[in-house]
Amino acid sequence: MAKWTVDQNHSAIGFEVKHMMVSKVKGEFESYTADVEAADLTDLTTASIAFKIDVASIHTRNEDRDNHLKSADFFDVENYPTIDFKSTNITKDGDDYKVTGDLTIKDATKPVTFNVEFGGKGTNPWGVEVYGFEAETKINREEFGLTWNAALETGGVLVGKDIKIKVELEMNPAA
Repeated sequence: MAKWTVDQNHSAIGFEVKHMMVSKVKGEFESYTADVEAADLTDLTTASIAFKIDVASIHTRNEDRDNHLKSADFFDVENYPTIDFKSTNITKDGDDYKVTGDLTIKDATKPVTFNVEFGGKGTNPWGVEVYGFEAETKINREEFGLTWNAALETGGVLVGKDIKIKVELEMNPAA
Protein backbone atom coordinates (compact mmCIF):
# COMPACT_ATOMS: atom_id res chain seq x y z
CA MET A 1 0.00 0.00 0.00
CA ALA A 2 1.31 3.41 -0.99
CA LYS A 3 0.60 6.63 0.88
CA TRP A 4 -0.99 9.55 -0.96
CA THR A 5 -1.02 13.26 -0.20
CA VAL A 6 -3.91 15.64 -0.78
CA ASP A 7 -2.74 18.76 -2.60
CA GLN A 8 -4.65 21.32 -0.55
CA ASN A 9 -3.87 24.09 -3.04
CA HIS A 10 -6.01 22.24 -5.58
CA SER A 11 -8.60 20.61 -3.30
CA ALA A 12 -11.64 21.69 -1.30
CA ILE A 13 -14.07 20.36 1.28
CA GLY A 14 -17.30 22.31 0.99
CA PHE A 15 -20.97 22.23 1.91
CA GLU A 16 -24.27 23.88 1.14
CA VAL A 17 -27.52 24.25 3.05
CA LYS A 18 -30.87 25.89 2.35
CA HIS A 19 -31.28 29.34 3.84
CA MET A 20 -34.76 30.65 4.62
CA MET A 21 -36.07 27.83 2.41
CA VAL A 22 -35.41 29.90 -0.73
CA SER A 23 -31.66 30.05 -1.34
CA LYS A 24 -28.42 28.28 -0.38
CA VAL A 25 -25.49 29.18 1.81
CA LYS A 26 -22.20 27.64 0.77
CA GLY A 27 -19.03 27.29 2.75
CA GLU A 28 -15.90 25.28 3.13
CA PHE A 29 -13.38 24.10 5.65
CA GLU A 30 -9.98 25.59 4.93
CA SER A 31 -7.90 23.27 7.14
CA TYR A 32 -7.91 19.48 7.16
CA THR A 33 -5.61 16.48 7.07
CA ALA A 34 -5.99 13.26 5.16
CA ASP A 35 -4.53 9.80 5.56
CA VAL A 36 -4.94 7.94 2.27
CA GLU A 37 -3.35 4.61 1.45
CA ALA A 38 -4.00 2.62 -1.72
CA ALA A 39 -2.24 0.11 -3.92
CA ASP A 40 -3.36 2.15 -6.95
CA LEU A 41 -5.53 5.27 -7.00
CA THR A 42 -7.00 4.30 -10.36
CA ASP A 43 -8.79 1.56 -8.37
CA LEU A 44 -10.17 3.12 -5.19
CA THR A 45 -11.40 -0.27 -3.95
CA THR A 46 -7.82 -0.82 -2.71
CA ALA A 47 -7.88 2.37 -0.60
CA SER A 48 -8.15 3.26 3.05
CA ILE A 49 -9.26 6.87 3.53
CA ALA A 50 -9.42 9.04 6.65
CA PHE A 51 -10.02 12.79 6.97
CA LYS A 52 -9.80 15.07 9.98
CA ILE A 53 -11.35 18.51 9.43
CA ASP A 54 -10.51 21.50 11.63
CA VAL A 55 -13.99 22.88 12.36
CA ALA A 56 -12.60 26.27 13.42
CA SER A 57 -11.47 26.72 9.79
CA ILE A 58 -15.08 27.01 8.59
CA HIS A 59 -15.55 29.83 6.10
CA THR A 60 -18.88 31.00 4.63
CA ARG A 61 -17.83 34.53 3.58
CA ASN A 62 -19.56 35.99 6.65
CA GLU A 63 -17.58 36.32 9.89
CA ASP A 64 -20.67 36.60 12.14
CA ARG A 65 -22.19 33.46 10.61
CA ASP A 66 -18.86 31.61 10.87
CA ASN A 67 -18.60 32.53 14.57
CA HIS A 68 -22.18 31.35 15.14
CA LEU A 69 -21.40 28.05 13.41
CA LYS A 70 -18.36 27.60 15.69
CA SER A 71 -20.48 28.26 18.81
CA ALA A 72 -22.31 25.75 21.01
CA ASP A 73 -25.46 26.41 18.92
CA PHE A 74 -23.86 24.42 16.10
CA PHE A 75 -20.42 22.75 16.01
CA ASP A 76 -19.24 23.72 19.52
CA VAL A 77 -15.58 23.83 18.44
CA GLU A 78 -14.35 24.22 22.03
CA ASN A 79 -15.58 20.72 22.84
CA TYR A 80 -15.56 19.17 19.35
CA PRO A 81 -12.68 20.69 17.35
CA THR A 82 -12.73 18.19 14.48
CA ILE A 83 -15.04 16.41 12.08
CA ASP A 84 -13.72 12.94 11.29
CA PHE A 85 -14.33 10.49 8.46
CA LYS A 86 -12.92 6.96 8.12
CA SER A 87 -13.78 4.70 5.22
CA THR A 88 -15.19 1.26 6.01
CA ASN A 89 -16.11 -0.01 2.52
CA ILE A 90 -15.36 1.06 -1.05
CA THR A 91 -17.13 -0.44 -4.04
CA LYS A 92 -16.92 0.23 -7.74
CA ASP A 93 -20.13 1.58 -9.29
CA GLY A 94 -19.66 1.55 -13.07
CA ASP A 95 -16.87 4.04 -13.70
CA ASP A 96 -17.39 5.62 -10.29
CA TYR A 97 -17.22 4.52 -6.65
CA LYS A 98 -19.28 4.38 -3.48
CA VAL A 99 -17.12 5.20 -0.46
CA THR A 100 -18.90 4.33 2.77
CA GLY A 101 -17.48 5.27 6.13
CA ASP A 102 -18.08 6.58 9.60
CA LEU A 103 -18.62 10.34 9.83
CA THR A 104 -18.26 11.89 13.29
CA ILE A 105 -19.61 15.36 13.99
CA LYS A 106 -19.68 16.46 17.62
CA ASP A 107 -20.38 13.25 19.57
CA ALA A 108 -22.44 11.51 16.87
CA THR A 109 -20.99 8.93 14.50
CA LYS A 110 -23.11 7.76 11.58
CA PRO A 111 -22.38 5.80 8.40
CA VAL A 112 -22.45 7.89 5.22
CA THR A 113 -21.80 7.03 1.59
CA PHE A 114 -20.04 9.37 -0.79
CA ASN A 115 -20.63 9.07 -4.53
CA VAL A 116 -17.12 9.42 -5.96
CA GLU A 117 -16.16 10.25 -9.52
CA PHE A 118 -12.61 9.56 -10.66
CA GLY A 119 -11.53 12.64 -12.62
CA GLY A 120 -8.45 11.07 -14.13
CA LYS A 121 -4.71 10.79 -13.82
CA GLY A 122 -2.02 13.05 -15.20
CA THR A 123 1.53 14.20 -14.69
CA ASN A 124 2.22 17.77 -13.58
CA PRO A 125 5.05 19.90 -15.09
CA TRP A 126 7.42 18.67 -12.36
CA GLY A 127 6.93 15.01 -13.27
CA VAL A 128 4.66 14.15 -10.32
CA GLU A 129 1.61 11.93 -10.80
CA VAL A 130 -1.69 13.73 -10.13
CA TYR A 131 -5.05 12.05 -9.51
CA GLY A 132 -8.39 13.86 -9.35
CA PHE A 133 -11.60 12.91 -7.56
CA GLU A 134 -14.96 14.53 -6.80
CA ALA A 135 -17.13 13.16 -4.02
CA GLU A 136 -20.59 14.14 -2.82
CA THR A 137 -23.06 13.08 -0.15
CA LYS A 138 -26.02 14.49 1.72
CA ILE A 139 -26.61 14.28 5.48
CA ASN A 140 -29.34 15.36 7.87
CA ARG A 141 -27.52 17.78 10.19
CA GLU A 142 -29.97 17.09 13.03
CA GLU A 143 -28.75 13.47 13.20
CA PHE A 144 -25.34 14.86 14.16
CA GLY A 145 -26.58 17.15 16.93
CA LEU A 146 -26.69 20.30 14.79
CA THR A 147 -30.26 21.19 15.71
CA TRP A 148 -30.29 24.99 16.19
CA ASN A 149 -32.86 26.77 14.05
CA ALA A 150 -35.23 29.72 13.99
CA ALA A 151 -38.83 29.78 12.77
CA LEU A 152 -39.70 32.33 10.09
CA GLU A 153 -42.75 34.61 10.31
CA THR A 154 -43.78 33.46 6.85
CA GLY A 155 -43.52 29.80 7.80
CA GLY A 156 -40.63 27.42 7.54
CA VAL A 157 -37.22 27.70 9.14
CA LEU A 158 -34.04 29.71 8.74
CA VAL A 159 -31.66 26.76 8.19
CA GLY A 160 -32.48 23.62 6.20
CA LYS A 161 -31.77 20.24 7.75
CA ASP A 162 -30.16 18.63 4.69
CA ILE A 163 -26.49 19.42 4.12
CA LYS A 164 -24.81 18.60 0.83
CA ILE A 165 -21.10 17.87 1.30
CA LYS A 166 -18.83 18.14 -1.73
CA VAL A 167 -15.18 17.13 -1.73
CA GLU A 168 -12.82 17.92 -4.60
CA LEU A 169 -9.42 16.30 -4.33
CA GLU A 170 -6.17 16.40 -6.20
CA MET A 171 -3.78 13.77 -4.88
CA ASN A 172 -0.12 12.93 -5.37
CA PRO A 173 2.15 10.13 -4.18
CA ALA A 174 3.51 10.95 -0.71
CA ALA A 175 7.15 12.04 -0.77
